[in-house]
Parts: sequence; structure tokens; C-alpha cells
Amino acid sequence: MTYAITQTCCSDATCVSVCPVNCIHPTPEEPDFGRTEMLYIDPRSCIDCGACADACPVEAVFPVDSLPAAQREYGPLNAAYFADREPGQDPEGPNFHEWGEPSFKRSLPSDFAPIRVAVVGTGPAGMYAAEDLLLHTGAEVTLIDRLPVAGGLIRYGVAPDHQSTKRAGDTFARFHTHPRVRMHLGVEVGSDVTPEEIAAHHDAVIYAVGASAGRRLGIPGEDLPGSICATTFVSWYNAHPEVAPDAVDLSAERVVVVGNGNVALDAARILVSDPDALAAGDIAGHALEALRAGSVREVVLLGRRGPQDAAYTRSELLALKHLAGVELIVDDHDQRTGATIDAADQSDRAALLRGVTRETVDWSRPPPAGRRIVFRFHSAPVEALGDGEVTALRVTDGADGGEEGTRSIPAGLLLRAVGQRGLPVAGLPFDQATGTVPHEGGRVTGLPGTYVVGWIKRGPSGGIGANRICAAETVGTLLDDAVGGALPEPERDAKSFQRLVRRRNRRVVDARGLAEIERAELALGRRDGRPRVKLATLPELVAAARGGRRRIPG
Repeated sequence: MTYAITQTCCSDATCVSVCPVNCIHPTPEEPDFGRTEMLYIDPRSCIDCGACADACPVEAVFPVDSLPAAQREYGPLNAAYFADREPGQDPEGPNFHEWGEPSFKRSLPSDFAPIRVAVVGTGPAGMYAAEDLLLHTGAEVTLIDRLPVAGGLIRYGVAPDHQSTKRAGDTFARFHTHPRVRMHLGVEVGSDVTPEEIAAHHDAVIYAVGASAGRRLGIPGEDLPGSICATTFVSWYNAHPEVAPDAVDLSAERVVVVGNGNVALDAARILVSDPDALAAGDIAGHALEALRAGSVREVVLLGRRGPQDAAYTRSELLALKHLAGVELIVDDHDQRTGATIDAADQSDRAALLRGVTRETVDWSRPPPAGRRIVFRFHSAPVEALGDGEVTALRVTDGADGGEEGTRSIPAGLLLRAVGQRGLPVAGLPFDQATGTVPHEGGRVTGLPGTYVVGWIKRGPSGGIGANRICAAETVGTLLDDAVGGALPEPERDAKSFQRLVRRRNRRVVDARGLAEIERAELALGRRDGRPRVKLATLPELVAAARGGRRRIPG
């Protein structure tokens, strides 16, 4: 019996490091690493030891023979990665590399005096950097976040029905109370404290602030009410305190999602899922109520190009195919779509749509009874229509692969899921073209002692695990600078920074306050028979941090 990696793989390579027979690929030293959708176990080499399953932080590894029906495809998917090659053969090179711990040029802690490092952002990128510093050096780490709760995209970006993926946060949570960590949550850099003040109290500062802005479509009507960025929708159903509970109106029967990436598929899945099934996760209470009372029955996934170019992963598409009571349809308006699906090799993403019903959808009619997701490829948005609010989206219509005209798809909600980009960070240089901070190996150009990690460093690409390697590079650069004497000497000590922050902001949350928030949310979850009920406003979070959960409404 062999093991297989399944949908929730985070690709952080923890499983690779514990495998005694080097059967999990690609490894961080192989060219394919970071370019595949997930990691894979070679069934020809697996010895059924289970070490990978024990080590996986997101519980994505299972024996093939015990995979439930919705995940049985992952046995063949793992095996297919190794098809047509000898054991140990790398598709991007002559041979798999021998695996060892990820190796970066590193200085030993004894090579430099103890340092204080501030990490701005407590999502995966920031926490991988903090973990690296705490486990491999004697550095003191100051964690700073503008929200009064830690987690970043693990808390506010991972879909609420992907609870296994959210368990990656448990790995990071153990560092929140580390004796060399000081936590300051609810602190806005640029208003509560300046970048210069943070730098004056630390030897180095690592910015891990992500890419929070959604890209625009650049079409007329894009700013009409009822047209929202998918990142807003994701934040709304994840109880982000900066998105109002009434920010999303689900009274329409049809929703159009522009985009074919994982965020687009997440949005579609949430919109048509059984609310009772979603209640088994940590979806926001206001989102759960809105979905129960809403009218959405059809979600249209609009792709500018064909199914072979879709950006979603196989695992996310497979998740849609197993949604109870939800029909998948491919709009057969363009003959190129069907031809691509029929001709796709089994290893191609388009082949997963084989067997999905194809029909030429009559958009003049309301959605049929039941719930369904419609894939419409070779179709681009042209204009959002409506008098005061979105009522339809005009799109290109290359019927039969001929010259493209346009048609209107009636819809009461338009979600723009065409990617994200970083925003300028106070005090740091910024590349407007890429939405990133210019850097060399994570070292911010022209600012000694200042570093970046994650999406603000490399752009919005890669999942949770990609940040581990990204953070290792940045921390390696920082440590080289420490040894070389290139870090500026801090002007003030750690305690004076704590006093400064609390003088500027009386609502700062520390590790004890974060633990109180955790207790409050878990208690509300037990009351409602759910794993957790998230507190959805800043006042609720701050009150819970102060031990005031009895004052929380509900």
C-alpha cells in the first residue's frame, strides 16, 4: 500500500525532508519545485512508512487504499507525475537530486552578536521568516501586524471549507509565545509607528505585507454597485474586520466571476455549496446567513482564453466535480473549447473537463432549477451594464470559432478574480509595474537593514509552502549582512519600542490577547456546534483580547 498527496497540499516540503527513500518530488533542489501544482509521491518507491503523513502540516497525505471517493483521483494523479520516466528521472533535468535539508549559504549564530529583527506581517511569509530566525539563530523577533489578530491569508484567504489547509497556521502559532518573540497586533505602520521608528529599535526589519489589491478589468461600468473584487468577497466570507457584513448582496440568481484561477473557483464553490456543509467550517456568520437567504443558483466562470490556459489547479477543479447537488456545464458557444478538451492529453488540465456536460447556453433565459457552475471559455468582459447597479455583463462571443461579436449575460453580481498586486509600503521603494518592492535576494534596494519576503517581494504567485523557500533566501541574505557588519546599529532597545507602540495605540494586542481571541472564538464555536465562530469586527476582536468575550454580541 502506497501513500498519495491530495488536494490540500501546501508544498512546503516538510514531507520531503522526512521521507527515508526520496520518493516525494519535486524537492526544493529540483527545477520543478515551485512550478508544479503540488508535490507527488512515486508509488514505485514508496515503502508505506507513513512518515510523510505524520509530518504533513495540513493533513494532505493518505494511504491510497483508504482515500475517500472524492479523493480517489489523487492516486492516479500522483502516479501520473512519474509516468514515462525511470525512478529518479527529473522531467527538467537528467536526474533527481539527492535530497537533504534545503541548503542556503548561512552564517552561524556565533558569527555575529544577537540581533533584534522586526517582522511586519504575520501571514505565512512573515511567519516562515520568524520561524527560520528563531530555530536557527538567537535573534529576538518582534511581530507586527495592522490587524488585531495574526494569520494573514491563512485566516482571511483560505476558503472556510478547506479546514485542513488552515491547520498550517497551527505550526506558526507555536512561535507566538516563543520566549524571544514580542507581538504587537493592531499596529498600523505609517500611522501608529513609522518605518524609521521601527528601524531605530531593531537591527533589521522584514516586510511581509503581501499583495492586497485586486487587479482591475479596465472596462466601462466596472465600478457599478454589484461589481466587486473577488478579494473583497473572500475577505467577506472569511470575516475580515475591514469588510462590512453587508458588503455582498446575494439576491441575484446568476453571478459572473471573471477569471479562471483558484480564487475564482473558490468563489464559485462557496456561492453554490450547501450552507449546512459550509457551517462545518469557520465561514463568517454573516456570510452563512446571507448564503442561506440568498438566491444564487448559477455561477458563470468567464475565461478569456481556452481550458488549456486556465490558471486553476487540478485539485480545485476536482473539488468542484464532487460538490453535492451541483451540476458542471461547459458552454459550447465556441468550437475551440470542445476541440481542446477532446484533444487534451491526460496530463493536461483541460482533460479533467472531459465528461462534463457541454451545451450552448441560452443566456436570455433565467438559470434552470437547481445549482450549477458554467465554464465559459474564449470569452472576455467588455462592459458591465446597469442603471445604478450591475444587471448584466457584455462579453465577447466567438461562436463557432469565428469572428468575435458580443452578447450580454444577465447577472446581478460581478466578481473580478483576475489577480492581485502589492501596494506601496510607507518608506520603501516601489515598482509600480510589478507591484513589488525592488530587492536583491530579499534585501531592499538602497535601504540597509530592510528586507522583504512573500508576495511583496516576488509578486502574487505560489501558495503557502512557496513562502518557506522565499523566506529562507531573505533570512540568509539578512544573516550574511549581520556577519558582514552591514546592519545598522539600533538606536533604542526593545522595551522602549514596546512603550512607544502602547503610547501611540492603546488597543494593541499581544500574545496573551491573541490567546484570549482564540478562546473566545472556540467558545462561540462550541455554542453553535461549529469548529470556530470568527469575531468579525475590530471592536469585537479587541474586546475579546482584553478578556471581554461576555460583552461580545450573540
